[in-house]
Amino acid sequence: MKPKIIVTRNIPDEVESTLKEYFRVSFNREDKVFSKDILMKAMENADGILCTVTDNITDELLSLTNKKVKIIANIGVGVDHIDLQSAKRNNVIITNTPDVLTEATVDVATLLLLSVTRNAFLVEKMLRQGKWRGFSLTENLGVDVRGKILGIVGMGRIGKAFAKRAHEAFGMKVLYYNRSPVKGLPFEASVRFDLDALLEESDVISLHLSSDEGNKNFISKSRMKKIRASSFLINTSRGDVIDQTALIELLEKKKISGAGLDVFVNEPHVPHRLRHLSNVTLYPHIGSATFETRKKMGMLAVENLIAFFNEKQVINQL
Repeated sequence: MKPKIIVTRNIPDEVESTLKEYFRVSFNREDKVFSKDILMKAMENADGILCTVTDNITDELLSLTNKKVKIIANIGVGVDHIDLQSAKRNNVIITNTPDVLTEATVDVATLLLLSVTRNAFLVEKMLRQGKWRGFSLTENLGVDVRGKILGIVGMGRIGKAFAKRAHEAFGMKVLYYNRSPVKGLPFEASVRFDLDALLEESDVISLHLSSDEGNKNFISKSRMKKIRASSFLINTSRGDVIDQTALIELLEKKKISGAGLDVFVNEPHVPHRLRHLSNVTLYPHIGSATFETRKKMGMLAVENLIAFFNEKQVINQL
């Protein structure tokens, strides 16, 4: 009998078709986030689960006495919603989908970079509300990014790809924070071992941190005070890597020029104070949201499941 897989959210049609070729599959046609009780039943009744960032896979779930699940294939790179240590203790394989979403996420980081430095939200809002008075040489001015300093915090796949894009497309000078220099970069970049130094020097700071527990509030209130009032902050990694309340306060007081955010603490709830600021661009976690990329992510997750149940080497085991 084919292994049973429970899918927690809607997936692309092509991914669904492939999944049904190899497994008995139960789908979430309502596409609503599973409750803890439903996830518990899934852990007890399925051989594997295909999940996303919206599913909170806790130690309580992974430690269930009647647990049947042997593998959880996450569609996405970040796995901060999964208790990895508990998964190891309870012999549950966890996989993710790196690489295939890199360029799509860099596209969104680039959108945020240009939008926030050119006041795109503010001027579009003004136009839509009928408040545009016509062309002006001195009003609605943004900031050039060419020649400016980009500070990368998190020099992984996406951080390196965004730095390369910004350097080659816009001529930005690249700094990055890391414990040691990154070798083999195809562009010029300088390392900073002191995060405060990078924050102080950069015109634009872009966060590309992993979803490790140790990265929560990595950009703390005290660290944010190192950012110059003329600088901008971009975050396409995870909402909780930054002190969101402290960022809002800085933006309100104009102690930072602007922010471009694709991720938030406690998604999908975005604070009223943040949503009503005019010096921010806000996207609803769309870093990988293209048809092509989501299909690739889903297919990679299915490949991980197929490999596991055929007793072959899992591609992206964490």
